[in-house]
Amino acid sequence: MKKSFQNKVRGAVPFVLLLFSAILITAGVFRGEAQLVLTKAINICMECIGIG
Repeated sequence: MKKSFQNKVRGAVPFVLLLFSAILITAGVFRGEAQLVLTKAINICMECIGIG
C-alpha cells in the first residue's frame, strides 16, 4: 500500500509544479512584468549592437 501512495505522489508532483508555475506566470502577466522584461531585453540588445 505504501508503494502505491508514493507512486501517486510522484505522479502528482510534476502536475502541481506545472500548475504553480502557470499561476505565477499569469500573475506576472497581469502585473505587467512581461512588458518590463521585453523592454529590458530590447534595451540590452540595442546596447550590444551599438545602436542605443
